[in-house]
Amino acid sequence: MSKHCANAIVSGRVQGVGFRHAVKKRAEELSLTGRASNLADGSVEVTICGEDKKVDQLIEWLWQGPPAAQVTQVQTEDIDWCEYSNFTTG
Repeated sequence: MSKHCANAIVSGRVQGVGFRHAVKKRAEELSLTGRASNLADGSVEVTICGEDKKVDQLIEWLWQGPPAAQVTQVQTEDIDWCEYSNFTTG
């Protein structure tokens, strides 16, 4: 079971629609750690760490998000391992 971390920038209508909290809930369901934060440009930055397959599942889910979201782009990159104890929003 291989693990890694990824960083994603999610663009579209993703602020003010419960996006970060929905990401947190989905990440916790998948036993992933990391964080989700609003950015000044209206996008959301998501850092995800955990089992490869589950990280990929969350990245795929980011294209959907919660019902009120309208995602137009998800840019991802693998990053060095970060040790998070849980998934947080900020």
